[in-house]
Amino acid sequence: MGTKTVDEAVDANGTEAKSDEETVNATKTDEAPDAEVEETGNAEAEDAEDQDDLDAEALEGEDTPEAEKGTPGVGQGAAAVVSAGLGVVSLTGSWVATVAAARETLVGQLGTSSTASVAKQVKEVYGDAWATTALVGGLFALAALIVGVVVLVRPAFGAPGKPQAPWIKSVAWAGVSLGVIGLVLAVAKYSDIILGLPSTS
Repeated sequence: MGTKTVDEAVDANGTEAKSDEETVNATKTDEAPDAEVEETGNAEAEDAEDQDDLDAEALEGEDTPEAEKGTPGVGQGAAAVVSAGLGVVSLTGSWVATVAAARETLVGQLGTSSTASVAKQVKEVYGDAWATTALVGGLFALAALIVGVVVLVRPAFGAPGKPQAPWIKSVAWAGVSLGVIGLVLAVAKYSDIILGLPSTS
């Protein structure tokens, strides 16, 4: 009876130990799938981030050629505006022409004696100053004409398939037109065809 009781106790302890081991194993088995799922989720998140980085780099690569294409147009537009500005200055005058004319007037006054004829005094004091103003205006007009023509013919020497913006052509043509008008007026004034010296006789 005593031996049987001990055996039963041993069997009971063994059964309990096995039960504990089975519980631990079952717990580990239940935790393993969760760990695998977590690792799989992290891997998928990293793949998604890598894909986003690749997409961003691809978009940047597509934007770069567009920026490079816009660069030549900026220079041509600026040159066209400069041409139009020079044309306006050739017609309205500039401080350069004012200073040059005033200097020529001073030189004429210093170089002409009081006993000189009226015609000579008028020419030295006023005529030369007016001619200097016309000369400076003609130089501005010529610069406007040259810059405008360069802008208009620039696409013929550039990369094919890159048409010039319409507004650049319009402004460049305006600069060329103003340059031509200013140049014609400057030549006419310098040669006394228009606004010549008054008669002193």
